[in-house]
Amino acid sequence: MSARVVVADDQSVVREGIVMLLGLLPGIEVVGAAKDGDEAVALVAERAPDVVLMDLRMPRCDGVEATRRIRREYPRTQVVVLTTFADDDSLFTALQAGARGYLTKDARGEEIAQAIEAVLSGEAGLSPKVQSRLLERVTSQAVVSGMPLPAGLPDGLTPREAEVLVLIADGLSNAEIGRALHISGATVKTHINNLFSKTGARDRTGAVRYAYGHGLAHPPGTSVT
Repeated sequence: MSARVVVADDQSVVREGIVMLLGLLPGIEVVGAAKDGDEAVALVAERAPDVVLMDLRMPRCDGVEATRRIRREYPRTQVVVLTTFADDDSLFTALQAGARGYLTKDARGEEIAQAIEAVLSGEAGLSPKVQSRLLERVTSQAVVSGMPLPAGLPDGLTPREAEVLVLIADGLSNAEIGRALHISGATVKTHINNLFSKTGARDRTGAVRYAYGHGLAHPPGTSVT
């Protein structure tokens, strides 16, 4: 394998560490390092790397937006997300933006090399941990309230907020929602606050009425056609 790589991470210590690690891997040449998404896009334009290892949480232009721009403007460059966070929301957002690989920052050198090789071969470079998360997410979405979520969600709801809303309509407590979606109680509360703001609901009863009214859930005993 021969791959030209750009590393994008806002933390200098992490960025330099990744560059040093990649320098030890055969067949990988680091051609640039960026501290935010804007710099990453500029380096792709200037140096045409094969792959960008992209952090998600960066100032000015985050990794998701940078990934979207790179895949739109420079489609020959693949993106592998390398981030501290393995949560489902950032995983799906990055993949929807065009990332082909997703690794956490505790990945070993050989895992990074395998992900780079995979995306250059047209495959997905997902770590086993991320593959498991992906399967859980797809499975949970398929079984939530016994029906898939609609393609277009109202009022700017994210897929995760819609899932939480449906589970509220199903009568689950915050703790039960957390267990069903494999997220923390604090994350559940954040999603609930966000969906309350977006839907105008003042409480869980209002949220349930909203879910029924927008077809995200159905009252008990209602047949679904």
